[in-house]
Amino acid sequence: MAASLATAGSRSNRAVLLTVTCLGQFMVLLDNTVVGAALPDMQQRLHTQLTGLQWIVDAYVLLVAMLLLSGGVFSDRFGRKRVYLTGVAVFTAASLLCSLAPSVGWLVAGRVLQGIGAAALSPASLALLAAAHPVPQERVKAIGLWAGLSGIGLAAGPVAGGVLTEAFGWPAIFLVNLPIGAVLLLLGVRHLGESRNPAAPAIDVPGTVLSVLAVGALTYGLIEGGARGWTSPVILGSFAAGAILLAAFVAVEARRSAPMLPLRLFRQRLFTVSNTAMTVVGFALMGSSFFFSQFFVYVQGSSLLRAGLQTLPMSLGMVLFSPYAGRLAARYGFRVVVTTGLALAGLGLLALGTVHADTGYGNVWWRLALAGIGFALTMSPLTGAAIQAVDPQEGGLASGISSTTRQIGAVLGVAVLGAVVRAQQADGASFGTGLNTAFAAAGVVTLITAVFTGLWLARSKPAQGATAPGSAPAPEAAATSPNKAAAQGS
Repeated sequence: MAASLATAGSRSNRAVLLTVTCLGQFMVLLDNTVVGAALPDMQQRLHTQLTGLQWIVDAYVLLVAMLLLSGGVFSDRFGRKRVYLTGVAVFTAASLLCSLAPSVGWLVAGRVLQGIGAAALSPASLALLAAAHPVPQERVKAIGLWAGLSGIGLAAGPVAGGVLTEAFGWPAIFLVNLPIGAVLLLLGVRHLGESRNPAAPAIDVPGTVLSVLAVGALTYGLIEGGARGWTSPVILGSFAAGAILLAAFVAVEARRSAPMLPLRLFRQRLFTVSNTAMTVVGFALMGSSFFFSQFFVYVQGSSLLRAGLQTLPMSLGMVLFSPYAGRLAARYGFRVVVTTGLALAGLGLLALGTVHADTGYGNVWWRLALAGIGFALTMSPLTGAAIQAVDPQEGGLASGISSTTRQIGAVLGVAVLGAVVRAQQADGASFGTGLNTAFAAAGVVTLITAVFTGLWLARSKPAQGATAPGSAPAPEAAATSPNKAAAQGS
């Protein structure tokens, strides 16, 4: 009797744990897509231009990208429950700050804090779930539920953003995080158990700081270059500073015994190719998604609510097809699935580059869906390829790096494609024409990557001791990943 009660209690605790971790990741993923629906309203009410909107998006993504790996190490060293709840508290408080922001500057500051909170919350949530399921098969099932349930936030974002913004204005998209955060803190304090890894490596403070400064300097130059002039001293200085800081980062990481980013992993072609392709996926996906609501509102005259609904085919395509990507890769191999996915995504983006103000939605939605399906087929297999390229005990690190490279690509996508649109407008083109050029550019880059990835993945070999490409990742590697599911769509 006592044993059965203990078992029931254990199951109950695991159910609460799954709820808390899924809801936390749901909040992070929701924030990735809900903001895009509110960008037109932000532009109008905050009296900002395209540059301001780019910073609102990139300030968040930049911090997530650069702190994600450190967040996983923090949770292992200082306690996963502590780091998770701290991340929830920071993210919730930052959401309140965002909702009260009187200007773009304050909103960007709030987004920076949100990124810091998300970089702590996301890997800690998965680490908590993995620690509570020591049996590999149970762990994999729990992580599958975590990825699927929290991934609903991706599809809910555009609709929720449109509804909230249409009814209450853009601050409402951040206020919705407050009750979620409060529930997570109450449940987490009472029901989450603490765990840590005594053998976790030391925090790579120099590497973390240099990476944030380097990518931040490059992002500043790309975003501000169109407004300040590409040859202005400030912009040239930012690019020079970014290059110097990046070189310093490489030098520091090469000499550290426990670096944030072990450069030796990139000696494996499979690892390098998969992460390069993942960077392009982040570039094309986030860079194009940044403009979807703006296209429907400014070019086709849709309302904010309708625009949110009109962007759904992209996110639905990703949510519905992502679960099958790993199975297809296991059956047909990484090369076939990734190349097909990149080709579909590139064709979808190229097709979006031909839409205009008079194009009926019946001739638009399938282009969004095609791109979404293509991206869905690439992310999980690319993460799997990165894991296969390294030793099994480094699978979690490889998956975290894969997620980081995708986020870096997202930062650059918003910056570069925004610069493309601004350059077109500076030459006298309309905003719609600028968007066509940006979509087409993203499509071309994605198709080129499809060709080279297809060639290079075919020649790549897994690390000695890793399973062969095309097979499923080892349960231990998948389950200990700092942010594996986030790499599939956050």
